[in-house]
Amino acid sequence: MDNDALAESFLLHLSTERRLSVNTLEAYGADLRRFVDFLESRGIDARAFTRNHFLSYLTGLREGGLSARSASRHVSALRSFFRYLVREGHAGGSPIAEMRSPKLGRPLPKFLTVSQVTRLLAAPDLERATPEGIRDKAMLTLMYASGLRASEVVTMRMENVDANASFLRVLGKGSKERVVPVADAALTALKEYMDTVRPLYLKKKATNVLFLSRLGRPITRQTLWNRIRRWALAAGIEERISPHMLRHSFAGHLLAGGADLRAVQAMLGHADIATTQIYTHVTPERLREIHRKHHPRG
Repeated sequence: MDNDALAESFLLHLSTERRLSVNTLEAYGADLRRFVDFLESRGIDARAFTRNHFLSYLTGLREGGLSARSASRHVSALRSFFRYLVREGHAGGSPIAEMRSPKLGRPLPKFLTVSQVTRLLAAPDLERATPEGIRDKAMLTLMYASGLRASEVVTMRMENVDANASFLRVLGKGSKERVVPVADAALTALKEYMDTVRPLYLKKKATNVLFLSRLGRPITRQTLWNRIRRWALAAGIEERISPHMLRHSFAGHLLAGGADLRAVQAMLGHADIATTQIYTHVTPERLREIHRKHHPRG
C-alpha cells in the first residue's frame, strides 16, 4: 500500500470502528493530507518514517506559521496513525511514540457577561412577529440554558426533547448521549417555535430534525453562526460572538453561582473533569462583586 492508501485505510478505521464525529474526521483528514504531501515531496514511505523525519516535519509546520495548538493536534493525529500502522502490521514500531506534543499555553474561555446574555436573548424579540425571530429566540435560549455545542443544536431531533420532564437527550462527541436539564424560559421559547414556526417551515417534508430553515431543511452550522452574529449586533455587542461563547457562558455562570463542578462536567459532556476546570477561573462580574464588597474604597 502507498502512503495515500495507508492514510485512507486509517480514516476508514476512524469512521467505522471508532465512530468519530464528522468534524473530527475532517480534522484528521486535513492533517493526514498535509503529512502525506510532506512524505511524497521527499519520497518517504510512511512505513520507513523516522524520528528525524518527524522533527523535520514538525519544524516545517512551525516555520509555516502553524500555532502550537494546531501543531499539537498534528502530533496527536500522527501518533494515532502510527499506532494503527503497527497494530495492522504495516510497521514494526512507531517513530513518534515517545515524542511530546508542543507545549500549549491554555487560553481562558471567553465569556459573555450576564448583562450581554440578557441583551442577546432579548434581541430576537424585536422580530417576534417573524418566524425567524421566534426560531432564533428558541435556539439562542436553548443554547445558553443547556450549554449545547453548535453541532448538537443543528442535529437535535424532536424525539430528543422531553418537555414534560424538562430534559434534553443530547448526542455529543463520539456519539455519547447525555441528559441535560432545560430551563423554563427555554422550554417556553421552544414550545412556541415547535407549535407555530416548525410546522410552517416543514410543509410536507418529512424530517425529525428540530431546527429548520425557511426551506424546511436542517439548519446549518454556518447559518447558526450568522444568526448569532446578527442578534449580537442588534444587542449592541460588537465583539465577535460564537456559539461556543454561549456554552462557555453557561458553564462559567453556573460555576460562579456555586454549581458543583461534577454536575457541570456532566451537563457539558466532558469526559475529563480537567476540561471543565478551565471554567473555574473567576468571571469579571464576580471579580467586580468581590472588589465592591471587600475593598475599603469599593
